Amino acid sequence: MEKLICPNCGYENKPTAIYCNLCKHVFKQEKKTEKLERKLQQRTDFYHEMAVNKRKSAFLMFGFFALVVALGWVIGMIYGAGYYGLALAALIAGVMTLISFYSGDRVILALSRAREVKKESHPQLFNVVEEMKIAAGLTRMPRIYIIDDPAPNAFATGKDPDHASIAVTRGLLEKLNREELQGVIGHEMSHIKNYDIRFAVIAGILLGVVVLISDYFVRSMFYGRGRRRRSSRKGDSGGGVLIIVALAFAIVAPIFARILQMAISRKREFLADSSSVELTRNPHGLASALQKIAADSEPLEVANRATQHLYIINPVKSIKMKSRSLFSTHPPTEARIRILESMI
Repeated sequence: MEKLICPNCGYENKPTAIYCNLCKHVFKQEKKTEKLERKLQQRTDFYHEMAVNKRKSAFLMFGFFALVVALGWVIGMIYGAGYYGLALAALIAGVMTLISFYSGDRVILALSRAREVKKESHPQLFNVVEEMKIAAGLTRMPRIYIIDDPAPNAFATGKDPDHASIAVTRGLLEKLNREELQGVIGHEMSHIKNYDIRFAVIAGILLGVVVLISDYFVRSMFYGRGRRRRSSRKGDSGGGVLIIVALAFAIVAPIFARILQMAISRKREFLADSSSVELTRNPHGLASALQKIAADSEPLEVANRATQHLYIINPVKSIKMKSRSLFSTHPPTEARIRILESMI
């Protein structure tokens, strides 16, 4: 067992020692520094990255569902409907889920002005997508779309691996080499394989439900039934407090839901990076691609706040918020590159 040598007197102590048994020199600071250095030098295993991000994403998704449940229950209590408010929230969520599940990807592709292409016109792109499809173990080839824009970027969408699409910009094909293109396609294929494409739709739906219910409740409190209920409860101080709490919750809930959605998006980007390395066995290709895409000054004109979270790197160049912001859709690019370069 390796001994902990005291820098003051040279005495060999046990590795778990907090202070030197001879001169009583405290090792606490040295141990902190040594631990930090080991952590920074440690090479990251992508299976570990995938497991960590899956756990964190599941926790964030649970927070989303809990928020919808709490909002529906509070509003139901205010209107004297009890759990009927929760049932109504679930019904609205279900209807919106069905609509988005079956047509959400087509709407996104149309908004992005993406056109479907065939193998004859883009053989290398199809070859890379097919390689990643086989590596990911998917049974069906995703449909491939091109966005006629010089800004390099890409995204995946769809409801499941058998009904998925990958869209890349013209700039991505022009500015990336094959190794970098493989890393980007591996990233998008990972979103498909890990069901991130469905996950993103569900998160967006839940955000919409929270905003819709909150907006309806706030409006009704001032212009509808809520005003009448307040008038009838003038003498009920407990009811008044409950109304104030519910109103505050309804105002804050959409903000909190937005923060959760963005956090989920950031965790999924880390997970897709790790999964891409599993498919390509080459973390440096994706790291180089991320560097090029982030450094490119061309704005992606077809992107907007509704679709920005889908892209491999946030395409809205004019955004004022830093990537470390709570409302950022993507994690800091430098952090993603640093993790990729440390992988085995």
